Amino acid sequence: MFQRLFGRKRHANRAITDAVYGAIVAAARQPLFYSAWNVPDTPLGRFEMLSLHMFLFMRRMRGENDAASRELAQVLTDEFFSDVEQSLRELGIGDMGVPKRMKKLARMFYGRTGAYADALDAGDQSQLAAALMRNVRPDEQAWPQAADLAAYMAGAEPMLASQPADAILAGTLEFPDATKS
Repeated sequence: MFQRLFGRKRHANRAITDAVYGAIVAAARQPLFYSAWNVPDTPLGRFEMLSLHMFLFMRRMRGENDAASRELAQVLTDEFFSDVEQSLRELGIGDMGVPKRMKKLARMFYGRTGAYADALDAGDQSQLAAALMRNVRPDEQAWPQAADLAAYMAGAEPMLASQPADAILAGTLEFPDATKS
């Protein structure tokens, strides 16, 4: 038991978690999203893109029935929310305000995953673009780049599905290059 908690396996698992979460964060930070596609380069805009990529990762892992896949998905979900909490603290939110904001952000995240899943399940990119506009650019009357982001998500799904679970469990995860969408 002590070997599992404190030994090499624990460090190997941390390295895998860091590698996969790093791939999710790197995908969410692709400059094209913020420049050409007009995603706000703000804490909320970055949350939206990180949420979108976490959703795509979770959707990829949902079909895997082995314990290791379920554990990785849970660990990365925990890592995501821990990262969001840390970001709130870095923004100067005090200890008393963090739990309230975390609840709100968790509701936002799970609401978005439901809307995105419904649109992807229906194969309806216009429905997906509408959900993206409501979530990413609620301040705009029109956001033409929502269609680009919807196409990116629709293309990311089969790309992620083609990646073997063993590779993901070993720490390798690739998202599409948004410049090629």
